[in-house]
Amino acid sequence: MAVSKNVKTYFDGAWHDSDVPVMGAADHGSWLGTTVFDGARYFDGMTPDLEAHLARVNRSAAALMLNPTVSVEDMLEITREGLKRFQPDEAVYIRPMYWGIDSNMDYSAIAPTKDKTGFAICLEAIPMAKPDATTSLTRTRFRRPVLEDAVVNAKAGCLYPNNARMLVEARSKGFANALVADAMGNVAETATANVFMVKDGEVFTPIPNGTFLAGITRSRHLTNMRSDGLLVHEKVLSFEDFAGADEVFLSGNMAKVTPVTSFDDRQYQVGPVTRHVREMYWDWASSN
Repeated sequence: MAVSKNVKTYFDGAWHDSDVPVMGAADHGSWLGTTVFDGARYFDGMTPDLEAHLARVNRSAAALMLNPTVSVEDMLEITREGLKRFQPDEAVYIRPMYWGIDSNMDYSAIAPTKDKTGFAICLEAIPMAKPDATTSLTRTRFRRPVLEDAVVNAKAGCLYPNNARMLVEARSKGFANALVADAMGNVAETATANVFMVKDGEVFTPIPNGTFLAGITRSRHLTNMRSDGLLVHEKVLSFEDFAGADEVFLSGNMAKVTPVTSFDDRQYQVGPVTRHVREMYWDWASSN
């Protein structure tokens, strides 16, 4: 089921003004989970870091032993053509996708063949979060896997059921999202996005350790903050560090910056650093 009622799909070389079925029941991705995607945004006439998102979906496909069949340049042209089907003031979620079609019988049905790869781009009209939107966090018993356990070096659909159960657990406790541990018990990210904390005017975020994707929007924030002179640290962080923080905010493609107002019984204000990070992002996006 689509998130939006306004969906455009690029499939088999053409744009379609609907949520088009793209997989066969016997496709490798349908029953063995070889699906990857990425997510970029169009809003206010801008597509921030679109090329980086398109490049990442090709890397994700390769990580799942799929052959990424469409170049970044071609995806960029296809996406720009598809966006013309929306009103200029609509905000759009841009989702390129690959999936496995056939099994490589040299390795049994489990492994996909690189001979044939499914491809589509789905555009959905999804509003940007309101500037004053916030979220709340709690802990979850579920953790981020390591590369030896799962394809954490890809934005793969098969990773998201784990995120879903984190969210369901958090919602059952009265919170909107979950602050998630890595295999060692340190903070990795949340169930939906990368996470930052602020203490005494300095910014901290978990160092990439192979258990989560260090996101494109996260990287953009790091660049913006350092260019602005903020002290930013990528390091091992504990749940106690977050409980003692002055500010906490999430960094993800869907909303860009989401302030956190509580972590379990710890309350936060939407602080000046969080507001400034959001302002810097919009300033950067509008000038590029």
